[in-house]
Amino acid sequence: MTVRTIAEAKAHAKALRARLAAEGTIVGHAKALELVAHQNGARDWNTLSAKLARAASPRFYLQQRVRGYYLGQAFEGEIVEIRSSNSGHAVSIRFDQPVDTVTFASFSNLRRVARGVVDDSGRSVEKTSNGVPHLIIAAL
Repeated sequence: MTVRTIAEAKAHAKALRARLAAEGTIVGHAKALELVAHQNGARDWNTLSAKLARAASPRFYLQQRVRGYYLGQAFEGEIVEIRSSNSGHAVSIRFDQPVDTVTFASFSNLRRVARGVVDDSGRSVEKTSNGVPHLIIAAL
């Protein structure tokens, strides 16, 4: 059984201890954690635990400083709202400086905040007519 979280690994270790105890083999909790780590291809519990903790760390978070491109225009700013969605991370970013979303010389549309849904790589699924993602973000 492959575990995806530390909680799953600990629950698996608890179940393993109970099953072994029912068969007459008593093992401590630490030994059961080591066995779960080996079953999941890790050298030891500390290695598996660190791997699972890294995987659970959010890529983007509230008040994170980011840089990137919104409708092709470079920006730096801060994530002021974030929530998980089925297609990624729904974010609102407040720009340090207003971003002009129009490329025509005779017209401007300055924005201070942008909203979008980005995947774990920081790219939005929505794209402009030339195929560029609406929003691209990366941590500063």
